[in-house]
Amino acid sequence: MSRFVNRGVQLAIDLAILTVAFWAAFLLRFEGEIPAQMLKRATFLTPYVILFQYAVLYLFGVPKQVWRYVALRELGEVVKAVLASAAVLLVVRLVAGAVVRDFGYAQYVLLPVGVIIVDAGLILFGIAGARVARRVQIERRNTERRREKHVTLEPLLLVGAGSAGVGVVKELLSRPDLGMEPVGFLDDDPLKQDKVIHGVRVLGPTTRLAEICAEQNVSQVCITIASARRKEIRAIVQRCDEAKVTAKIIPALSEIVSGRVELSHIRPVTIEDLLGREPVVLDQDGIAKFVKGRRVLVTGAGGSIGSEICRQIAAYEPAELLLVERSEFALFEIERDLVRRDPSFEIIPCMADVTDEARMRALMTEHRPHVVLHAAAHKHVPMMERNVGEAIKNNVFGTKLVADLADEVGVDCFVMISTDKAVRPSSVMGASKRIAEMYVQARGQTSETRFVTVRFGNVLGSVGSVVPIFKEQIARGGPVTVTHPDMQRYFMTIPEACQLVLQAATMGAGGEIFILDMGEPMKIVDLARDLIQLSGLKPGVDIEIQFTGVRPGEKLFEEIATDEEHAEKTKHPKIFVGKQQPRRFDEIQNAVTRIVHATDTASEAANRRAIARIVPEYTGAPPEAPAPVAEPDRHSSPAAALG
Repeated sequence: MSRFVNRGVQLAIDLAILTVAFWAAFLLRFEGEIPAQMLKRATFLTPYVILFQYAVLYLFGVPKQVWRYVALRELGEVVKAVLASAAVLLVVRLVAGAVVRDFGYAQYVLLPVGVIIVDAGLILFGIAGARVARRVQIERRNTERRREKHVTLEPLLLVGAGSAGVGVVKELLSRPDLGMEPVGFLDDDPLKQDKVIHGVRVLGPTTRLAEICAEQNVSQVCITIASARRKEIRAIVQRCDEAKVTAKIIPALSEIVSGRVELSHIRPVTIEDLLGREPVVLDQDGIAKFVKGRRVLVTGAGGSIGSEICRQIAAYEPAELLLVERSEFALFEIERDLVRRDPSFEIIPCMADVTDEARMRALMTEHRPHVVLHAAAHKHVPMMERNVGEAIKNNVFGTKLVADLADEVGVDCFVMISTDKAVRPSSVMGASKRIAEMYVQARGQTSETRFVTVRFGNVLGSVGSVVPIFKEQIARGGPVTVTHPDMQRYFMTIPEACQLVLQAATMGAGGEIFILDMGEPMKIVDLARDLIQLSGLKPGVDIEIQFTGVRPGEKLFEEIATDEEHAEKTKHPKIFVGKQQPRRFDEIQNAVTRIVHATDTASEAANRRAIARIVPEYTGAPPEAPAPVAEPDRHSSPAAALG
């Protein structure tokens, strides 16, 4: 009810301003003494002019504005509306004046030009002034209420006085419930020094962070640079650590634009922020055409990559989304997450193992998906070194089975998720994924299905990966264990990787191995130090870092492509395509069939050697066993035995 009362009051104020401005314009034009004829004309025209002016204001959305949040954009609409109404009245006065004069109506409808101009100025002052005054009143009232209730706001220092920083200031000033008060900006732009932006002063460059935090009694610093790079964020976090203040950051621009979070959602700096990767620009129309209204099947749907792929596919409204997952809990979690989003399509949770031929055949025959995204895989390097046969079963046979069924049921596009560990593999996991790549690449030679592979490096935060392990070790008080001081890896965030997977899938004609741009590699020890610092602790002081030695199958440096693949650019700046020629399908099919059939009965060493026969660059296989030598006859003489 109060909302309607407020709207009624605002309507009355606007109409009163229009009326007062109209009569004040006549008084000013005629210096306080309006001639009788003009007085009669003004009286006659008042209701018509006021209604016309209010109608123009309404067309520009001025009456719909919320006064307490009025800003330059809203005031700009007021200016446009006032100028538009004045322009129409001037046109009527100057162009239509001659017509109405001929018919003798001039004394009723013609307004003096001076009145129109003065009226516009007074309306602009009144309408804009009323809104600004209301906002100031509300902000003062909120301040007084906080003082009465002894509510103290946490002082917040903002790093970055650009548009994002100004947006944060506006939000914080209008929302005291957030509990933070901006006390100043830091910015390295010399032209902004000592300037006042939206009531908040630029206090200095970022090099003075510790000094200004002490002066302003600040315990929190927020990075408000929308597209800050990794080095910038790292330097600011380092200064915050030295100043013993908490570093926070605004959400990524892509999250704000998508509507997932608000600009005011200030949060602690995370390791993902320190990657500093640019937001991914996608061909939204192309992905929508690839997904919308189609049946999509995702294997490994409950895993880190598979679940995020499902979330992103859901945004493009497929006809059906089939979630294939062998973990009951993981399947339950991803289904619940998707259902919570109130989708307009059918979600079909399918408890299944990709190596179960009967189950997978039944699923794919019944639902006949248009698109298959194969994310199911064993990926833990040391674990697969101890379970070679399982790596072959899941990563090789599982991929072969799903790819063969995709061809059998007429899938339009099959996309396999691969890894940089498949490049010159030193591990069983990497070699098994390389075999899967080779099979998928060759499979399209005899199929109408487009078979595409997308290869990328490590993703931050995936289950069993280094980041959650480090966080767990830090929570226990350390030590944080790193295998080698020179160990490096490529990293990207899970959402970015999945976005690029979908983008690459739309680009594939079949047979390609797409390679994602992973940026610069990062030392694992630097990652460990960053996580310790982000936890408010000091590496080597509060938490020790221990080097444990390189584990079986690990390499110090990962590669994203071989020299032979000659990775070339595509139309997307973050996606490359390898140009290595595929093996003949019958050749790779026979090799894969042999290794899969021998897996259960062969020894670990035999399985490794079988992998090396398919992937000659695999370095983890023992040498081939020498041919057996016949034992000499015990009854013969030594000389005879020697021949």
